[in-house]
Order: sequence, then structure tokens, then C-alpha cells
Amino acid sequence: MSALVSASTPSSLTWSDRPGRALLRLAWPITVSMVSFSTMTLASTAFVAQIGADELAGVGLAGVVGFALVCFGIGLLRGAKTLVSQAVGADRTDRIPELVGAALVIALGLGAAAAIAGHLVAPLLEKLSASPRAGHFAAQYLTIRSLGAPLVLVYAALRESRYGVGDSKSPMRASLAGNAVNIGLDVLFILVLDWGVRGAAAATIAGNLTELSVLAWPMRAQLKKVTFSRLAARDVWAQGVPNGLQFIMEVGSFLILTVLVARMSAIDGAAHQMVMHLVNVSFLPAHALAEAAAVLVGQAVGAGKDALVPRVARRTLTIGAAYSSLCVLGYAVLGNLIARSMAAGDAALADRATMLVHVSLAFLVADAANVIARGVLRGASDVRYAAVVGILTSWFTTPPLTWFLGVHLGLGAVGGWIGLAIEIVVGASLFWLRVLRGGWRPAAAAARRAMAGTAV
Repeated sequence: MSALVSASTPSSLTWSDRPGRALLRLAWPITVSMVSFSTMTLASTAFVAQIGADELAGVGLAGVVGFALVCFGIGLLRGAKTLVSQAVGADRTDRIPELVGAALVIALGLGAAAAIAGHLVAPLLEKLSASPRAGHFAAQYLTIRSLGAPLVLVYAALRESRYGVGDSKSPMRASLAGNAVNIGLDVLFILVLDWGVRGAAAATIAGNLTELSVLAWPMRAQLKKVTFSRLAARDVWAQGVPNGLQFIMEVGSFLILTVLVARMSAIDGAAHQMVMHLVNVSFLPAHALAEAAAVLVGQAVGAGKDALVPRVARRTLTIGAAYSSLCVLGYAVLGNLIARSMAAGDAALADRATMLVHVSLAFLVADAANVIARGVLRGASDVRYAAVVGILTSWFTTPPLTWFLGVHLGLGAVGGWIGLAIEIVVGASLFWLRVLRGGWRPAAAAARRAMAGTAV
């Protein structure tokens, strides 16, 4: 078997008797990686905040735009994970080098496009910002930061391929190393050398380069065997485009929510940001479980063992719902106390944040169910259904309901979060109907036929 394949996930699916253990083994390093990514963003923000408000506003705006430029590629490259996991399950590990090669070529192409787009968009940020000085810093930051787009997407290609073979620890180590370098260089570039936002951007790029290097170096022997074929590129592209479109459209919907809330009042905007960071504690493990479920489902589909798919789905939901339920209990009991401590004495902010915490209780478990079901459908190659439902539920619920409830009826951020809750609950219901009724089976069968069609 190829060295690109983890010895712990052979095509015999030794995890089939105890999928819960395999899910947790895969999910906890992914959770750490996600927390590390969030920490990297928060650390950079904290260091820039030491310089000034205009610098912080500029970096915040440019960071959102920079992420928007690469989020389509990040979503698309998830398709490589699905195909690699299916190849492992089908005992077609000979396909993995060409799938990885295709993902890398696509990542380089999209990364170069994002870098060019960043340079073209950067001057426009000066006009979008309320403060000309903040706009100047936003343009300065994005011009430098966008140079790292190819690094971000090539890393994503390698990370998804490692997830596909059941290795989530190598990306975790790479993420932690990148975070450490980013924080260390933030101190040097911003606080010691006084490079300002340019230093923050350079530190982030160095962190991205470290991530990529730490992940790629142990794989160097295997990467020498990577090949490129148009067929593999077509497969990765076809599998990934719905993911990418869904990702960018859902990010767009959430950005509209954030902008509408920010325009309501300063208190609404601040409460929204505060509570969103808080509920991420429950979101991130569920997303990690969804990624792990996609890997196991992909292997089961590749092996022709579709009966394992509902079992993996239910086991993942049990774990995710149990964790989310604990979060619900904790927020129900301590939500008011947490909100007041985060508000630092601002009574109006504390009251608004407490209300948002209470609204979140209605959708935390449903959010876990939502993302887990989507992970299962992606693993089964049922990506078009997942994309269509995800896009429709996000755009036809959250933005219009935020305007109607929050702006028109005057509920403020609470109205926006009610819209978000409806989006999540409706999406979770539709996705789980698809999983339990077996609507993914034709897509899974087509994926197996495509895999068999590449046999020599």
C-alpha cells in the first residue's frame, strides 16, 4: 500500500465495528487545528490593536476580504478529501498520487488568481472604509497578505489529502507550528521593529509558509511520486466546485448578517461579535466531527459498504449532539454571567449579549446536526444537493429575516439571530431527511463507477 495512506485506515475498514472511536481519533486533532486558526487570527488582531483604532479597523476589513478571496478554493479542495477517502476504501491507492497532484495544481492556479485579485481589490478598500486612514491601512495589509494566498491553498490541498487517508495529526502539528511562528513574528515585527500593519501581514505569511513546510516536509518522498492527469483534475474540480460555491455563498450570507447588525447600533454589533466568538466553542468540535464523518463515509462508499453510512452518520450525530447539549446547559446556566463579564461593565451590552446567548440555545444542537449531515453527504459525493440546500437556506432565511425582524420590526441583533436559527434548523431537517432516506445512494454509486472506470 502507498506510503501516502495511513496504516490505520486500510480498505478493510477496521473501524467499522467501532466507528465512534475512529471519529474521535480523527476529530480531536481537527478541532485543535481549527482552534489554532482562530487563535492565529485573534492574536494578530490583538497585536494590531496595540497600534491604533484605524490600523485595527483596516486589518479587520482587509482580513475579511482576504478570506473571501480564498474561501472558494478552500471549499473546492474539500473535494480532494472525499476522492482520496473513497480511493482508500476502494483499495485504489494507486489513484492517490494523481488526485493529490490535481489538487495541488488547482490550488496553485486559484492561489495565483486570488493573489492577483487581492492586488486589484486593495486600492478599492480605501473608498469602502469610513475612515480614509483606516482604508489606507486596509489596502496596505491586503496588498501584502494576498501574496500568501497560494501558500494557503496549497496547504489546504495537502491537508485535505491527509484527512482523506485518515491522518489528522500531521495537519494539526503544522497548524500549531504556523501559529507559534505567527505570534512570535507579530511580537518582533509589530512591537519591536514597529512595522505596523505591514508587519502583521508579513507575520501571517510566515505562519502560512511554516504550516505548509511542516506538513510537506515529512511527505517529501511521497510528493516526488505525485503525478498530474486531466481526468483526476476533472474529478477533483467536479467534486469540489459545489463545495466551493456553497462555502462562498454561505460566507456571503453571513457577511450580510454581520453588516446589517453592525448598522443597527454599536451595541448590536459588539454583542453579535462577542457571542459569536463564544458559541464557536460549540461550533468547532461539530465541524471537526463533520470532517471526520466525511472521511469515514468516503471510505465506506469506496469499499461498497453503503450500509455503514447511516451508522457513521448516527454515531457522529450522537457525539456531536451530546457535546452541543452540554454547551446548551452551560450557556443556559452561566450565559448571563459570561455575557456580563465579557461586557466589562457595560450594562446595555451585557443585556443584549445575554439575549443573543439565549437565542443561540435554540440552534446549537441543530447546528451540530446540520454540519454533520453535510459532512456525511459530501463523503458520499452527494455534493450538489448539499450545495443547493445550503445556499437556498442561507440566502432565503438569514438576510431577509435579519432585515424584517431586526430592522423593520426593531428587534435588532436578536432578529438577525432568530433568522440564523431558522436557517440552521430548516437546513438540518432537510439534510437529515436526505441522509436517512438514502437520497445520497445514486451519487455514491456514481462515485464508485467513476473510480472503477479509472482502473487499468
